[in-house]
Amino acid sequence: MDPSAGRTAAEPARGDTLLPIGRFARLSGLTVKALRHYDALGLLSPARTDPTTRHRWYAAEQLEPARRIRRLRELDLPLPVVGAVLAAPDGGRELLTTYRRDVEARLARDQRILHGLRHLIEGDDMSDTTALSRPASSGLPESERQLAADLFNLVWTLLEKTGRTTEDDDRMVHAAHASRYHWGQVGGPEQLAIGEWQCARVYSVLGRAEPALHHARRCLEMATAGSVPDWLIASAHEGLARAYAVAGQRESALASRAAAEAALAKVTDAEDRQVVQDDLASLPL
Repeated sequence: MDPSAGRTAAEPARGDTLLPIGRFARLSGLTVKALRHYDALGLLSPARTDPTTRHRWYAAEQLEPARRIRRLRELDLPLPVVGAVLAAPDGGRELLTTYRRDVEARLARDQRILHGLRHLIEGDDMSDTTALSRPASSGLPESERQLAADLFNLVWTLLEKTGRTTEDDDRMVHAAHASRYHWGQVGGPEQLAIGEWQCARVYSVLGRAEPALHHARRCLEMATAGSVPDWLIASAHEGLARAYAVAGQRESALASRAAAEAALAKVTDAEDRQVVQDDLASLPL
């Protein structure tokens, strides 16, 4: 007797380890509709498609890439990028790093927008909504003070830019240092500490731990040694926590985050407190 007798055309032969699309969908966490779409795109094709019924069957070893697709889509990666990540010889590390940079840029922009919206809702139509920018002393030489502030804001514009190039990164580093230099000529403890904080943020975003830690530590030293607003103490600890996280020093990062939260409890202005809270919420911990 033919061992295949009684089996429908859509079923795999005995001994095959193929899964029907419904079961594969449940095991992978993807929907049947998504699997059909990914098949049409060539992103995840079934191991077998019945030529008559068009029923799809998947191999058990396809579960891992299917689950990876699901995870990447949960992170909002566009499907063309998902396909490139799956095909990349390095597991997509370089592509994911680029995507992470774009996410960080959008996050920086969204934080600035939230900062501005809070002021508008409260009736304060402020023109400068750059995170962490504060009014400078009126006694500072106007031209150099303006140059320092313009460079500071240029850095934030670049931090918020998606698809940032290597040239943009270089420009951002140089602008941060130039801003800090000019504040060093005409600023006080507050401006100097903010300048160091921004240098640390830039290097943290670029994944350069050593200079990020250096500037974060200098920020904290300046903030605790001079007369600065209460929010800046909390921001200095936040900057150091971020630098430690980039360096892979998780315990130190958690300790600095705890110090930032303790300092934040002493901040009296609600708007200042919210700016630092937003930064703490974005720590990669």
